[in-house]
Amino acid sequence: MEVVDGAMQAVDGAIDNAKNAMDNAIHRIKKEVKLQKMKSDSMCELKTAHNWQEEKENVEDPDAPSYFWRAHTVTVLLVLICCLVYTALIENPVNDSIYNAKRGFMAALFFWVTLGMTIMPDGPFLRPHPALWRFTFAFGVFYELLLIYILFQTPVDARKLLKYIDGDLGEPIPEKDYGGNCRLYDGDNEDPWHNIKDKVDIFMVAHLAGYWCKTIIFRDWWLTTVISIMFEFLEYSLEHQLPNFSECWWDHWILDVVICNGGGTILGVYTLRWLSMKTYYWRGLYEIPTYRGKIKRFFGQFSPHGWIEFTWNPLSSYERWIAIVCITIVFLIAELNTFYLKFVLWIPPNHILNPVRLLFILLWGAVSLRETFQLLDDPNCDRLGRQSWVMIAIVVTELLICIKFGWSTITKPLPRHIALWWVLGAALLLLYTVVKFYLLKPYYIPRPEKENIRMGSPINTPAEHKGLPGEVDGHGHDVGKDNTEQAGDKNSLSQAGLFTNQLREDKKDL
Repeated sequence: MEVVDGAMQAVDGAIDNAKNAMDNAIHRIKKEVKLQKMKSDSMCELKTAHNWQEEKENVEDPDAPSYFWRAHTVTVLLVLICCLVYTALIENPVNDSIYNAKRGFMAALFFWVTLGMTIMPDGPFLRPHPALWRFTFAFGVFYELLLIYILFQTPVDARKLLKYIDGDLGEPIPEKDYGGNCRLYDGDNEDPWHNIKDKVDIFMVAHLAGYWCKTIIFRDWWLTTVISIMFEFLEYSLEHQLPNFSECWWDHWILDVVICNGGGTILGVYTLRWLSMKTYYWRGLYEIPTYRGKIKRFFGQFSPHGWIEFTWNPLSSYERWIAIVCITIVFLIAELNTFYLKFVLWIPPNHILNPVRLLFILLWGAVSLRETFQLLDDPNCDRLGRQSWVMIAIVVTELLICIKFGWSTITKPLPRHIALWWVLGAALLLLYTVVKFYLLKPYYIPRPEKENIRMGSPINTPAEHKGLPGEVDGHGHDVGKDNTEQAGDKNSLSQAGLFTNQLREDKKDL
C-alpha cells in the first residue's frame, strides 16, 4: 500500500508540475503577444506620417452640392451629340483636306478631354475644381498616345507633323553655346560685363519659378536640392552631345544652382511653411454673409483643400530608399527630355510648346508625387496611382523618341574621365545601399538571455533560492509559480525597455 500511495503522489505531483508548466507557458505567450502588439503599433506610428483614414473620410467640399460641382453627364452628352449632328448634317463641307484634318483632330481631342472631365474618377486633389485634375489626366493619356504615334514615325515625318501645329516648326535651329569666353570681367571689350549680360535671359526667371514649383510638389527642400545639383552634373557630362549644356562654371554653380534653383527652393520652403501653418476650415460660398468673406472664399478656392507634409524618410527602409532613388531618376530624365526633344524635333527654345509641356509635366508630377507618397506611407494602399502610371509611361516614351531620332547624338561616348566618375558614383551608391540595408540591418528586439539554471541540481544555482514548480512554503503558497511569474514580468519589462531604447535609436537614424 505504501508503494501504491507513493506512486499516486508521484503521479499527482507530475500532473501538478505539468499544469503549472502549461500555465506558465500560456502566461508567457500572452506577454509576448502583448509585446509584439506594442512593437507593431509603434512601427506603424513610425511608418505612417499621415492619418490616411481621416483623409479618406474628409474628402467632401462644402460647395459640392452646388451647380458647378455636379457632373452634368447627360447635359454634356447632349451638347456633344448636338455638335456632331451640326457638323454632319447642317454645316457646309469645305474642300480642303488639311483644314478638315486639323479640324477633325481638334474635335476628337475636344470630345476625349470633355469625356474625361465628365466621367473619369476624381484624383487626390480637389482644388480649384476636380474637373481641372480630370482634364490634366485625360490630356496626359492623349499626350501619351500622341507620343506613341510619333515614335513609329521617321524623324523627317515627325517634324512634318509639327508643321500642322505651327508652320514655322520643322526647320533646323541653331544651338546657342553658353560657354566660350567665361571671364566675368572682360576688359578687352567695350562692355566688360557683356558675358554676364549675355547669360542673363528670360530662362533665369523660368529656372527660379520652376524650382519654386518643384519644391512645392516635392514638399521637401532636400530632395529638390539633390535634383538641382545632379542635373548640373548631367549638363557637365553631356555637353559634348548638346552645345546647350556647355556653360561656364559660374553659370552652372552661381547663376543656376545658387541664384535660380536655390532662390526658387527658398521661396518654395517659405510657401510650404505658410501652407502647413494655414488653418483649413471651409464654408460654402452661400453660407458666408459678407461680400468681403465671399471674395476671400473665392480666392481661397485656388488654395489646397487640405495639407499633407511629405515625410519621405528615405533611410527608414530599403523600399523607401529605392523609391526615392527612382523618383529622382525619373525627374532627371524628364528634365533631360526637355532639351533632347527640342534638339531632335527642331523646336525653338522660345516656342509656346515648351512652356505648355512643362506646365503639364508640373501638374502631372504634383499628382504623381501625392499618389507615390500615399503608396509608400499608407498601409492600405497597395497599387500605383493612375497619374503615376501615365507619368512614367510619358517619360519613358519621350526618352525612346529622343534615343530613336537622335541616335547619332545619344551614342556619342562619354569622355573617359566623366565615365569613370559616373561608374564610381554608381558603385558608391550600390555599396552604401548594401551596407545600410543589409550589413547594418537593425534588429529591433534582441532575444532575452537564458538563465543558467539546471532544474533539480544544486550546481550553478543562484544564492537566492528560487522555488521549483510545485514547491510550497509553510503557508501553502506555490513558491515556484510566484517566482516564475516574477521572472516573466522582469523579462517582459526588460524586453520592453530594450524595444523602447531601440526605437529611440531608430528615430535618431531617421
